[in-house]
Amino acid sequence: MSTEHTTLEWQPLPGVAPSVLGESPFWHPDEAALYWCDIPGQALNRWHPGTTTHQRWPQPSHPASIAPRLGGGLLVAYRDGLFEWDPATDQRRRLCNAPYKPEEERFNDGKADAHGRFWVGTIHEARQPKAALYCWAGGQLQRIPVTTTGPITVSNGLAFSLQGDHLYRSCTSSHRIDRHALDAHTGALGPAQVFARFEPKQPGQDLTTYGGRPDGAALDCEGHYWVAMFEGQQLLRLAPNGDVVQRHPLPTRCPTMPCFGGPDLRTLFVTTARENRPPSELAQQPLAGCVLSARVPVAGLPVNFVR
Repeated sequence: MSTEHTTLEWQPLPGVAPSVLGESPFWHPDEAALYWCDIPGQALNRWHPGTTTHQRWPQPSHPASIAPRLGGGLLVAYRDGLFEWDPATDQRRRLCNAPYKPEEERFNDGKADAHGRFWVGTIHEARQPKAALYCWAGGQLQRIPVTTTGPITVSNGLAFSLQGDHLYRSCTSSHRIDRHALDAHTGALGPAQVFARFEPKQPGQDLTTYGGRPDGAALDCEGHYWVAMFEGQQLLRLAPNGDVVQRHPLPTRCPTMPCFGGPDLRTLFVTTARENRPPSELAQQPLAGCVLSARVPVAGLPVNFVR
């Protein structure tokens, strides 16, 4: 299958300052607004395109991933646990403590499935193969036994197939995306199968020749998997069989996650990072850390709400 190289017209959100490391964007259909978090900047953000109004709420801990809740507010996976958070009052209520040592590990990528369960992985900050996968459902957080195709140090790339019968999950540092069979009713996962692999960066390799490693992802209405390639300065669109069918160059080196939004779900938003980037790179790429947007010909899927 041939790969199409497509140049989209990327624009930063107007009037929005860059994040240190933007992550976990989602389009809230009831509010017609985009949410995202800034993990090291310890902030939650909301942007209304209709009024170009940007709100930023500083937080007491690192917010790694977010999802809307039925009945209002957000579920937020912070370093110190899972919380309900209300943007109207900026108040949070603890749902559960972190099931790990927060000085060594933290929550990372998280998303709700069609049944309202919130799936969230972790990142081991010393990059040991100890990252885990958890699921919040029925008022309880459970660690999910996972058979993988290799070590997981950075759990990323969560997405669900159109039929809800597969879960995608990547290990960013291993340059690998796995796919698991998923029992939609029980939440049980089957053994991992490799969905896609990418070439790791070689010692001394120039970043202009490096394709990047898989970070956050989103699914479109045709079942294709869009993944941000961190340090690769591109988004990839992968077919359901794992083939790369489109490459979309970006104006920033480090994209972190795409999501589809707007009334027709055909505006693609991409969070990016500027944390620990060389000053020379930041000088050449002033949009690093910004949320980028572009119109795309295919619609995405609406966000799932946490029940």
